[in-house]
Amino acid sequence: MMVGEGDMVVAPEVRRAYAYLGAVTERPTAELWDLVDRVGPVEAGDRIRSGRVSARLAEQSESRRDRVDGAALMEAAGEVGAHLVVPGDPGWPAQALEPLDRPRWLRTGGRGGVATALRPLGLWWRGAADPVRTLGRSVAVVGTRAPTSYGRAVTADLASGVCAGGFTVVSGGAFGIDAAAHRAVLGAGGSTIAVLAGGVDRFYPRGNDGMLQAVAESGAVVSAQAPGTGVTRYRFLDRNRLIAALGRATVVVEAAARSGALSTAAWAAALDRPVGVVPGPVTSVASVGCHLLARDRGAVLVTRTADVVELAGDMGETADPPHGRSSTWDGLDDVTRRVLEALPITGGSAPAEVAASAGTAPSVTRAVLGRLLSAGAAVRGPEGWRRSGDGGVQLTIPVA
Repeated sequence: MMVGEGDMVVAPEVRRAYAYLGAVTERPTAELWDLVDRVGPVEAGDRIRSGRVSARLAEQSESRRDRVDGAALMEAAGEVGAHLVVPGDPGWPAQALEPLDRPRWLRTGGRGGVATALRPLGLWWRGAADPVRTLGRSVAVVGTRAPTSYGRAVTADLASGVCAGGFTVVSGGAFGIDAAAHRAVLGAGGSTIAVLAGGVDRFYPRGNDGMLQAVAESGAVVSAQAPGTGVTRYRFLDRNRLIAALGRATVVVEAAARSGALSTAAWAAALDRPVGVVPGPVTSVASVGCHLLARDRGAVLVTRTADVVELAGDMGETADPPHGRSSTWDGLDDVTRRVLEALPITGGSAPAEVAASAGTAPSVTRAVLGRLLSAGAAVRGPEGWRRSGDGGVQLTIPVA
């Protein structure tokens, strides 16, 4: 069912204000979000229009403050069947986007209005999919625009496989691996989301118009950029951030040493989301970036659907069922032992803190925590992860 403005509870003037605020600066900045949090979106828009803001925010918004019309943007979106999802909407994917706000304490950034990018003030959503339900189980699949036949085949296999497992596939709508992922899901009758670097009323690249229309009809075409916005290099980089945020894990199929897919993987890691890479022939330049991510960044090698499900799935979902059991610490492998020992007995720790203490990659740590949780050896509470009440003396841990 199409999600429309009638299903939303945010007042019209608030939605128009968010439409204005999302377009008045090139990126959502710390100064802008601080103002919205302090006075609300409607008052924030009024202050920007009248110039009653800090010098830095005035600089960021000066070139657009008198040109942006929130109501006109919403009308343009409506003409193509799109709408704006904002904070406060039932469909606002807060859990996915909240990590993007972590750098807000950074007040650095370039001049001329360019500042540290944060979570968007709204998402322009063109499609039938419900944002929260669709993104509850999702995986981003990205890669080169010039894939090999091997890369296309693996992408189709993985994308259709995770789709059959109930996951939404998120990608960037581009030629190459992105398109292969979208088309595989469409062919399997699943749900896929294409994140654009420009407005949702301007499908890009034009050569993928038909595919993107099909994505919008069965899933969604999404952007943080307002309708009418064209693509630029830095907007592609911001799009990569959004792809990483919307996927519970990111899988890179093929990527050269310098590739936009590596940017997406870097953002996923920064957001504490697991990163997987598909290995390729050591002689293939198309796989150099994947191999570098595995060697230098701790990315997990994935070769089958079950690997991706384990990477992106709910805590406790693993690729293989247990074949044996161990009742003491002696039966644990070194990585599992280190993660378990890094867990506090009381309170709680975030996965990133556990990984730092154990000296394990964040993605590996998350997988181990999932196994410990399913075995009853670890508990995930409001304060984070800790050992279960028995202190870990007598454990029952599945082992392969």
